[in-house]
Amino acid sequence: MNLNLKIWRQKNPSDKGSAVDYDIKDVSPDMSFLEMLDVLNTELIEKDEEPVAFDHDCREGICGSCSLQINGRPHGPDTEITTCQLHMRKFKDGDTIYIEPFRAKGFPVIKDLIVDRSAFDRIQHAGGFVSVNTSGNTQDANSLPINKKDADMAFDAATCIGCGACVAACKNASAMLFVSAKVSQYALLPQGQVERKQRAENMVAQMDDEGFGACTNTGACEAECPKGISLTNIARLNREYLNSTVS
Repeated sequence: MNLNLKIWRQKNPSDKGSAVDYDIKDVSPDMSFLEMLDVLNTELIEKDEEPVAFDHDCREGICGSCSLQINGRPHGPDTEITTCQLHMRKFKDGDTIYIEPFRAKGFPVIKDLIVDRSAFDRIQHAGGFVSVNTSGNTQDANSLPINKKDADMAFDAATCIGCGACVAACKNASAMLFVSAKVSQYALLPQGQVERKQRAENMVAQMDDEGFGACTNTGACEAECPKGISLTNIARLNREYLNSTVS
């Protein structure tokens, strides 16, 4: 395939930035999206031009680093996958592809397609922990009986990789789906009960401090989440938050 790429280029956080056109030829439909960008960067380097900066790590759909806005959709035109798992067969010969970083106040652009997502780390630091002694001289976690339904829901919430697609998909740049997933995985398990009342309150407060918006209730976050995190977690977060403020 021959493609026209319109890629956001921004030298640093203070640079205004703009979209730059690149033509790329002979793209195999079996390439991943990131492999296609690798080919482009090789061509740019051979021309003594600055390669496009983008984030990646595992390239196995696990780490969430490869967060790109592709043709207006987080992670591109497929469902329940990350950018690194997107293949070029989803596009057609002659297509124009718009590639941008995630847009949110809480995700400031570092360079080109790379954004600073450390806000998610600070939200987790605010409440994503348990103070239960895990030194080995206490009751083993595997010996604690847990209702299978609760265990399954906790596991489903824990599959969140913190990629930020929910924020990028939301017109308010809300991080509610991410925060609710992290709150849920602890609220549903006995190990998470010690900090339960303060966890939701602290994490929501940190989310607000980071500049993320309010939930829109449109469900765009769930639709674009590569791990299919359910909106029911947001309902649980709302209940947890209410309980923390009234009890």
